[in-house]
Amino acid sequence: MDALVNTAPGCLERRQLPTPDPGHGQVRIRTLACGVCATDLEMIQGWSRTGFPAIPGHEWCGVVDMVGPGGDAALIGRHCVGDNVLPDGGEVGFEHPGGYAQYFLTQEANLRLLPDGTDPAVATLIEPLAVCLRGLRRLRPLGNRPTLVVGDGAIGLLMTTLLAGEGATELAVLGGVPERLALARTLGASATEDYHAADLQDWLASRFAVVIEASGTEGGMRTALAAAANQGTVLIPGDYGEHHANFPWNDLLHRELALVGSNAGTGAWDEAVSRFLAKPDRFVPIVTHRIPASDHAEAIDLARTRRDGAARVVITWPTAL
Repeated sequence: MDALVNTAPGCLERRQLPTPDPGHGQVRIRTLACGVCATDLEMIQGWSRTGFPAIPGHEWCGVVDMVGPGGDAALIGRHCVGDNVLPDGGEVGFEHPGGYAQYFLTQEANLRLLPDGTDPAVATLIEPLAVCLRGLRRLRPLGNRPTLVVGDGAIGLLMTTLLAGEGATELAVLGGVPERLALARTLGASATEDYHAADLQDWLASRFAVVIEASGTEGGMRTALAAAANQGTVLIPGDYGEHHANFPWNDLLHRELALVGSNAGTGAWDEAVSRFLAKPDRFVPIVTHRIPASDHAEAIDLARTRRDGAARVVITWPTAL
């Protein structure tokens, strides 16, 4: 099979590898599409979580190609997505090979089936959608409180979509890509601001009861804390690599802020699939680029540079193999 293998820091090579066979409780997935996440970019550059070689890809959609011994043969040919956390605690696309390959293995019990005809590129958003929903559960009851989303990437845009769908009317998005900010407004944001603007102080001075830090950056975290109102809540669903907290702890104390961390999407997959299938067209605009695996270098560059208004870049694999 073909696979895009992370062989060294910053190096993603297309290689021929043996096609894996599923064991007990496992299925083999033939990848149709896989999103390029900011976490993938961090992984490709080299980090402490995974070494080399590794096969990224945790935002996948595919078809069940083979089941392990004793598995449900009726699953073969079904379109699906799935929770990536495996019994050993590792995850598909990180410690275990993921959707940057034509085939990979996962647990049969983790699958969520999709109707035939589902757009696989858009369905790759179900994984980050589950991440968003798990985080929002930790904020409930949300109510219609002034809310700021920091970050205009896929997580920020999905959060915007979900919050707008729940009736949020005071919903602002702060980001750095004009095309993404315009998309946020079409998804339901009532206000947007480009952080490249000369002075954000007046805009942030309004203070928000809820701030969702969706950029996964140190600067974004500082902004989120500054923008939160007294007794406000800051939700942190991003990944910050090796960055450490760097703010006056007394600020947290005196302003009585609540910091809420949320990791992965486990426990929210069923709701994510249900939300997606109820209104799939609402998620289509977030997938801005579909790039064949043969042009993977272009896909990675688009995601890294965010040029051409790239929001979610998706690598696609041939449907007939």
